[in-house]
Parts: sequence; C-alpha cells; structure tokens
Amino acid sequence: MMENRTTARTTARAPVRCPFCDRLNTVDVLRAQDRPRCGECGRPLLLDRPVHMTDRDFERTVRDAEVPLIVDFHADWCGPCRVMAPILDDLARERMGRVLVTKLDTDRNPETTARFAITGIPTLIVFAGGGEVAREVGAVPAVRLRALVDRVLEEHAPAH
Repeated sequence: MMENRTTARTTARAPVRCPFCDRLNTVDVLRAQDRPRCGECGRPLLLDRPVHMTDRDFERTVRDAEVPLIVDFHADWCGPCRVMAPILDDLARERMGRVLVTKLDTDRNPETTARFAITGIPTLIVFAGGGEVAREVGAVPAVRLRALVDRVLEEHAPAH
C-alpha cells in the first residue's frame, strides 16, 4: 500500500491591516470566502480586492504571509497605475484564498519604496516565503500577470 506523503494545508495565514480601525489582523487566507472580521472593530476584512499596506506593516506582512503576496507599488496620480487597478481587482477576486494582492502607495511610503529601489510605477513584486520571487515594471497585460501568478502559485503556494 502506497502512503500519501503530501499533506494538504488547512490554514494559510497572512497579516492584513483593517482599513477602518488600522489594526493588523492575522487572517486565514484559505478561508477568505468566510469573510474574516477585524478583531478590534468587527468590520469585514475584504480579501477579494487589493489590501492596502504601509511602511509600518510591510516587513511583517511579507515575512509572515503563508501564501504568495503580490505588491502593487503605485501612486494615485499615475496613469498606468490606474490602468492596472481593475486588472489587480480582478486578480484578487479570481485568486482569493491562493494569493494576497496588496497595494503600497509610493508617495506615502517612501521607506519601502526606497528599500526595493522602485524607480518606475507601477511596479509589481511577487513575494513568497519572505523573499522576492518576481518583478514586473510598468503596466502589465492581464494575461501576462495571470501567467506570472500561476507560475508562482505552482512553485510556492500551499496545497489545499
């Protein structure tokens, strides 16, 4: 009799900041469809859309996320960034529970922007296992972005 050596994960946690009260919550991304709530204010933490990050929570989120993390380094005034917004919205909804799509405003978060040498926006960086695994600079067609994410998922996502 052959033994099954792969164990399906039952949880995949990631830190997510509440957009209402600013508390950093640890959520189980695999249960995103259950609509997790903030432990402080009780409001929903919506993972079917990009989650905003700041310099304060960037390091912890990248380090502790147990699923691949897509970070959109952007600015509100940037035309190509606005073109990417609906593509990232769709990606967050389509891959909810498998990846965490996030946004970091480069104007409001200069420390992280400088640390990752962001010189053009939008810049999309994919992190897995605490480190950078892929980067795209400029507006990326949806098909190319999905292919990149799917490749990263094959290599780094938890089984479930």
